[in-house]
Amino acid sequence: MLVFGTRPEAIKMALLVKEFQKQPERIQTIVCVTGQHREMLDQVLKIFDIEPDYDLNIMKQEQDLYDLTTRILTSIRNVLKEVSPDVVLVHGDTTTSTASALAAFYQRIPVGHVEAGLRSCDIYNPWPEEMNRLLTGRLATYHFSPTLLGRDNLLREGIPDSQIWVTGNTVIDALYWVINKIKKERGLDDRLAEKLKHAGYNTGRLEDRRKMVLITGHRRENFGKRFIHICRAIKTLTEKYPGVDFVYPMHLNPNVCEPIHEVFGKDLHGLGNIFFIEPQEYLSFVYLMEKSTIVLTDSGGIQEEAPGLGKPVLVMRDTTERPEALDAGIVKLVGTNYNKIVNEVSILIDDAVVYEKMSRAVNPYGDGMACGRIVNVLLNRL
Repeated sequence: MLVFGTRPEAIKMALLVKEFQKQPERIQTIVCVTGQHREMLDQVLKIFDIEPDYDLNIMKQEQDLYDLTTRILTSIRNVLKEVSPDVVLVHGDTTTSTASALAAFYQRIPVGHVEAGLRSCDIYNPWPEEMNRLLTGRLATYHFSPTLLGRDNLLREGIPDSQIWVTGNTVIDALYWVINKIKKERGLDDRLAEKLKHAGYNTGRLEDRRKMVLITGHRRENFGKRFIHICRAIKTLTEKYPGVDFVYPMHLNPNVCEPIHEVFGKDLHGLGNIFFIEPQEYLSFVYLMEKSTIVLTDSGGIQEEAPGLGKPVLVMRDTTERPEALDAGIVKLVGTNYNKIVNEVSILIDDAVVYEKMSRAVNPYGDGMACGRIVNVLLNRL
């Protein structure tokens, strides 16, 4: 049984579901979604054509982490009793993953942790994700690490080597699948361009080698003054580089919207070369990422995806649980410091040598074959 609930989890688990479903004579594949990200989750399920066997639909208005954790824990209890799976697979660092792993443990069902071993070594940054990873890791029997560094982290924490497999990251499987779909499906490229135009950005502006900086920002630890610093840095960059487009699919959370309005004004239309557009579903976002020159983000998953497309990434966080890309040279930490954001983006726009070096760095997150490796491990072990 595979359990997931957020958009990033769904993206990273979708092709794993498909890989299991290729062997119906050997595996009964059960999909359970919590609905932690309701609308965004449904978009991903539709793209990958996945029909959940169980949908817990746990989201309520204004619930906090206490509500979310207990609702997942109690909702999944009866599903586990009914299905009685041989193994429950969870992903990464979400509340869905940790609560589901705990529920499985309470019924003595082995847990497989996909994307195991990522660590920032600061339990409050990212919050609550770092602690979610640690807790899920203690509950898991099977640890599927995307990199050798993740394996080393797990070994230091006392996980036996016999319970760890380095597989690559399943997000690269998903990324390559989507890029292939965009290239091969007739008319899809044009439909995605039209969709983005309707959302507020015309990719036709990128003709004649015009550059585009793609921006995402939504992390809890950046809410407040940190987000104001980010917005001011972006505004300075738009004024410094009128010939470069800055595209920001804006998260609907008030903690994101309010600082943007404070810095850019109430009316976010007609601001020249900065485009605040609607949040994009996965296909459109990958299309937009592929068109970008630089990615400025506080996201975790984008630190893995953008390198797969050869896009330099500047991360607006003080720490990262994905240091492999830092070591490879395709990702840099800029935090939420106004001067550092402005300076590092400026270097990548102005210095072709620095840009070329970053964009050509080798992606450390795998070859797009992670899902097959995970399936093979479980078939052999079970």
